[in-house]
Amino acid sequence: MAAGDLINRRSAVPFYSQLKDLILADIQSRGLEPGDRLPGDFELCQQYDVSRTVVRQAMGELEHEGVIRRERGRGTFLADTHAPGVLGHALIGYFEDIQSGSGTHHTVVRRKGLVPASAAVAKDLAVKVGEMVVEVERVRSMDGAPWALTLTQLPLSVGEGLLTADVDDLSLFGVLEQRFGVRFDHARRLIEAGVAAGEVADVLGLPTGAPVLVMRSVSYDAAGRPLERFTGHHRGDLSRLEVDVRRQTD
Repeated sequence: MAAGDLINRRSAVPFYSQLKDLILADIQSRGLEPGDRLPGDFELCQQYDVSRTVVRQAMGELEHEGVIRRERGRGTFLADTHAPGVLGHALIGYFEDIQSGSGTHHTVVRRKGLVPASAAVAKDLAVKVGEMVVEVERVRSMDGAPWALTLTQLPLSVGEGLLTADVDDLSLFGVLEQRFGVRFDHARRLIEAGVAAGEVADVLGLPTGAPVLVMRSVSYDAAGRPLERFTGHHRGDLSRLEVDVRRQTD
């Protein structure tokens, strides 16, 4: 079978999204490690029989998601932050900081729209209580099993474009940066253990009281303006936390 045949040209899934999954599967099957070189755009066009536009969009998403890094004049490499089931490791991770080199990943929107900001949301996003903000709730799955339930809230001035954009199987960070010119600079994050209850347990298919990892985050631009508030409940049996530690010297 030719590599290009792996792109299902009758599928409703966009070509670039299929290509992303194929690249991730190839990374896993070849046992590549951080720093290993990946095929260039021309090679991928030839290998998968797709256009340069499709390749650029797929690779752009992977770069924004922290899976790969591009070095001008040198090529494309597997990023050092690539690790299975990592939470909270980079500003822009695979679908807002969950990444995995194995399995097939899908993200679907459960609901999105405008909602009045609660006191907590207003404080984090520096808006008035009751002011309308954009809210996007999504479910992520791995190999067909629910993996995470996430809730993202943004000021209307930042997230309005998401209301009409198709963001299934896409990184919100990537969409906001590539399509709408939003530039993220840093984030404040809290990661803690929790237990599944109510809607979280129902959506993730977990018994009440099952362990989950909860990540709460507020992201900012370079001027310190809040851009995005994120809350994610991730199945504890499919996620792990990785932290780099360096000894302080006098």
